[in-house]
Amino acid sequence: MSFLSIIVAGGSGTRMGSAIPKQFLPLAGRPVLMRTIDVFASVPGMRVVLVLPKSQMEAWRQLCQEHDFHVDVDIAEGGSSRFESVSHGLALWRGEDIVGVHDGVRPLVTAEFISRLYADAAKHGSAIPVLPSVESVRMVDDDGRSHAVDRSRVMMVQTPQVFDAKILTGAYSVPFSPLFTDDASVVEAAGVDVHLSEGLIGNIKLTTPADMRAAEAIMAGRNSQ
Repeated sequence: MSFLSIIVAGGSGTRMGSAIPKQFLPLAGRPVLMRTIDVFASVPGMRVVLVLPKSQMEAWRQLCQEHDFHVDVDIAEGGSSRFESVSHGLALWRGEDIVGVHDGVRPLVTAEFISRLYADAAKHGSAIPVLPSVESVRMVDDDGRSHAVDRSRVMMVQTPQVFDAKILTGAYSVPFSPLFTDDASVVEAAGVDVHLSEGLIGNIKLTTPADMRAAEAIMAGRNSQ
């Protein structure tokens, strides 16, 4: 069985307060995106496609030279939306059986976790990693009022979101909709139910400086074990 991972990295440094795109920021001395790619590339049978904005490709090439980074990665040009970027990544699909889509700024994913999700997708057709909400949740209505929601019925979604390749490529053959917030929503819009798999505590998305500090602490904790 063959595997493909599409790593989408189209962010900026706005919420980080940085002029450097967040996926290029150093995490324990190495760019975030390289740490993400390293983990996926360590999974046996995995091919990696990186989706980057055209404006960031030269900076990426320079970083690869600076850090002596030679992992075999195919590169696709990013689009104007996440949906379009994933579509461009899928255009480089070579017939792999299982395809996963991952946020480039989630570098704390593990090879064991990735392998489990790909196995779940091979069994169920899809694997969407989720964790239960630990916060109270409120729903805001159209009139501006809000009401409490039973948090036991709310799940926090992570990536990679992994699918049987035929399911995912078929779902992405439709036009873009603003209701598409992730790959699971695209597949559901195609009439396919998705399977929820257990997420990974610590698999955080790096968006703010506080996230970077948390990631440094998580890495330090893992290295001390």
